[in-house]
Amino acid sequence: MSDKAILEYKGQKYEFPVVEGSENEHAIDIKTLRAVTGGLITIDPGYKNTGSCESAITFLDGEKGILRYRGYSIEELAEKADFLEVAYLLIFGELPSKKELQKFNNDIREESYVDEEMKNILDGFPKSAHPMGVLSSLTSALIAFNPIPVDIDSEEEMYSAVVRILAKFPILVVWALSKRQGMPLNYSDGRLGYVENIHKMMFKRPHREYQKNKVVVDALDNLLILHADHEQNCSTSTVRIVGSSHAGLFASISAGVSALWGPLHGGANQAVLEMLEAIVADGGDTKKYMAKAKDKNDPFRLMGFGHRVYKNFDPRAKIIKKAADEVLHDLGVDDPILEVAKGLEKEALEDQYFIDRKLYPNVDFYSGIIYRALGIPTEMFTVMFALGRLPGWIAQWREMRQRKEPIGRPRQIYIGENLRPFVDIEKR
Repeated sequence: MSDKAILEYKGQKYEFPVVEGSENEHAIDIKTLRAVTGGLITIDPGYKNTGSCESAITFLDGEKGILRYRGYSIEELAEKADFLEVAYLLIFGELPSKKELQKFNNDIREESYVDEEMKNILDGFPKSAHPMGVLSSLTSALIAFNPIPVDIDSEEEMYSAVVRILAKFPILVVWALSKRQGMPLNYSDGRLGYVENIHKMMFKRPHREYQKNKVVVDALDNLLILHADHEQNCSTSTVRIVGSSHAGLFASISAGVSALWGPLHGGANQAVLEMLEAIVADGGDTKKYMAKAKDKNDPFRLMGFGHRVYKNFDPRAKIIKKAADEVLHDLGVDDPILEVAKGLEKEALEDQYFIDRKLYPNVDFYSGIIYRALGIPTEMFTVMFALGRLPGWIAQWREMRQRKEPIGRPRQIYIGENLRPFVDIEKR
């Protein structure tokens, strides 16, 4: 196979190198295209065919349904590792030793507080404010309390910044929930593990003792692992491009939260529940809605089935389906919305139309079911997604800065008016 690609344009031929990745992916390196051709650029709306960077963090093969973090399969990580191990792996490149993991846990515990003045910022939001807006603002506000920029060349400073954001972000998540529910602002418990702490802060009520539920904590741990990174998606690309201006880690993460908010990205699991609620309100007839989904002339769209990247079964969905079944069984929840969800799942897995098109339930479908069963408000679903994606954003930001990537600056094709004279206001 040639290691060059040849472009012929207006009678001239130009050669460009072909870059090969470690998983046999190939890309044409066109960074000199504009210079050597006298201004020619490519146009690729949505960047579906454009690689923005080289990365050693996550490998994704949508056709084969493969997802790996740093070379480890998502299936094995979900089964054998906990969320903090996976976070350490994504950020620092290797699974931690027992000693490294213990130190990581302890250091995070030591930083698991936020400045009391952060409450003043939280108080400025109305109770009706969407938790994602609150979370983005609070994350950005962390900069005010940590104003010194991180020296990316200092491993010690980088480690401290990683520990701080991993420690403080869950508190901001829980405070966003508490604000919405009108509940007291809980703090972390230094005796508990990372995910169990999140569970306690979210569900501890002032009038009763906290009771750990291992099935629920394990399901949350799995969900966070499955959402931890997903290659160069919208929010991750946002974190990298904001960070490419040398904006700090907290500011870049805040930008990632905002990008994740959209219904076409992190808001997809919220959209699933809103769809289920609409189906229940219309009588809960799953067969009727499956027929609507198959009708090209019907505007109804079945949310939580199929995936923009995976052309086969979402590997994360296979893992979280088991956790969803266990949570529903353990909690014994009697909820018509969850019954409709199970009905749609059964229909899709047995209907030849969906099988032929590989429109299987995805991770958003099952995560929405779990969050609903736990009593987490629908508008908090994307916030939970952000909590899981945090280590991926950190890892991508760190990699981008360490590789000294240039500031992101996409080009465009201008389609506006040509030069025209200014018209005096009296003549318009």
